Amino acid sequence: MGRSKSKSKKGRLVWNHSTHLSGLIPVLERLLTHDGIQTVTPGVISRSKGHIPKMKVRVSVPLRGGYKAIARQGKTVQEVFIVTNLSKTELEDAIAACLD
Repeated sequence: MGRSKSKSKKGRLVWNHSTHLSGLIPVLERLLTHDGIQTVTPGVISRSKGHIPKMKVRVSVPLRGGYKAIARQGKTVQEVFIVTNLSKTELEDAIAACLD
């Protein structure tokens, strides 16, 4: 069941919620094309007091095997769990490239 011989190195996007932050899924799909990203799972959506007109994704805290990131746009916030072997800086660079 190893994926080492797989032709595609693209990671996996987990669809566990019916709602996602507007515009987040295309960003996450671009992120999955980067080497070192295994799984991306959008999490809980909540509201914030502040308003951010353009989408931002910030790496928040390290987790076992990856990081939790926070995606924000408008007054909506969504957690994103990323399983990766990249360092925090490498992941931040990959996310920045996907947001442009």
